[in-house]
Amino acid sequence: MKTRRLVWFRSDLRVSDNTALHAACDAGGDVIGVFAITPGQWKDHDWGDRKVAFVLRLVHALRESLGGKNIPLKILDLDTFADVPGALAAMADELDVSEVYFNEEYELNERKRDENVEDRLESGGVSVHRFHDQVVLEPGSVRTNEGKTYTVYSPFSRKWAQVLGGRGGWEPRGTPAKRDAIDVKGDEVPTEVAGFDLSQLDDDLWPIGERAAMGRLQAFCRHRIDDYHEARDIPSIDGTSSLSAYLAAGVLGPRQCLHAGVEATGGTLSVKGDGAAGWINELVWREFYKHITAAFPRVCKHENFKQQYNAVEWRDDDDGFEAWCAGRTGYPIVDAAMRQLNQTGWMHNRLRMIAAMFLTKHLLIDWRRGERYFMQQLVDGDFASNNGGWQWSASTGTDAQPYFRVFNPWTQSAKFDGDGTFIKRHVEELRQLSAGDLHDPAKLGKSDAEDHGYPAPIVDHKPARERAIEAFKGL
Repeated sequence: MKTRRLVWFRSDLRVSDNTALHAACDAGGDVIGVFAITPGQWKDHDWGDRKVAFVLRLVHALRESLGGKNIPLKILDLDTFADVPGALAAMADELDVSEVYFNEEYELNERKRDENVEDRLESGGVSVHRFHDQVVLEPGSVRTNEGKTYTVYSPFSRKWAQVLGGRGGWEPRGTPAKRDAIDVKGDEVPTEVAGFDLSQLDDDLWPIGERAAMGRLQAFCRHRIDDYHEARDIPSIDGTSSLSAYLAAGVLGPRQCLHAGVEATGGTLSVKGDGAAGWINELVWREFYKHITAAFPRVCKHENFKQQYNAVEWRDDDDGFEAWCAGRTGYPIVDAAMRQLNQTGWMHNRLRMIAAMFLTKHLLIDWRRGERYFMQQLVDGDFASNNGGWQWSASTGTDAQPYFRVFNPWTQSAKFDGDGTFIKRHVEELRQLSAGDLHDPAKLGKSDAEDHGYPAPIVDHKPARERAIEAFKGL
């Protein structure tokens, strides 16, 4: 008689507060974990070298943590999502598995994959149990009074807090108890994957494992969260939590982060205010984009959320795009941001908005090209957040920046990097210039920057802004 339970890990690479894992353990019997390596699918979804390296090292850490609980982790070496249903069915049959547990993912391809897995397993007599774990409140649970999905953030956040308060708790669970050993051996996690260079990840920037992630969360809440509202927009200082990569891979869960944030407020759940409340507000933005992804699958098909902007005539400018990618636009704050991304696999959130708006408004290049480039570079690449942020900047998305509001990169850099510390850190050609020169196009043009190899601006702000407004006007 089949009695074993299989937990399929995906973007939930942790043992603590993992809903599917806890449910499987609570049900009793032997528990086995599995992770599917799908490099062909990862390529199709624009995963980059650093993200793949980060995920595989986290899978290795997960294997060790599960092993300490006598839960072996099996590895499926596949290619695409199409291979997963058959492989899981075969594993369930081989290991005498009666039930499979996993946490939901909300992107369209992932949902189709999961439906195919469920159909294949249940047709073979294996029960499937699905849980919500990527979010505190599952998609569909936060609706307008008319029962619709919110497409504007502010009322969503208010209703989100109301619904959560009505549920009366969001306490994270610890780790499952150690179990009796079983006669199933875990698999080794590969250190190489075809098509990816796994040497690109900086381990000093991205320490691996749940303990490292929780330590980063706790240090942020102890030392920096009170100043978050003032420090979060300054890229030269360590003013953010730097937890996005751990959330994207599921090494930290949203309940764990929310719990820590609420503790930092003194026990009050609030999405409005300074310090911890401001940080909790960012967690809710993350949930908002997950809900949008689940409710409007067109965003997973490279479509504009606001379909009236399908008529925008984006420019075909390969030279401009390459200059933007390389951090050689002649706009110091944009170039510093892009070089930070290229060098580290991460970009400060304020800079993500500046860089994205420069591409979509100053160069009038399709946001999809920038979205893809970010995803290929980011360690914290997460479809919902990346797509939501890009469409916000491009004015095509839900609750987006109005098309007539275009960031001026010069005033943005003067406001958020006044002394030029961040710019000089990443754009070495400009280190000899005064701070004033960095934020003034006239002074920068008259300086010796070009003598040191720094390019002149590839576009002028005012006419570029006017061109962007004209492209959207009347649509």
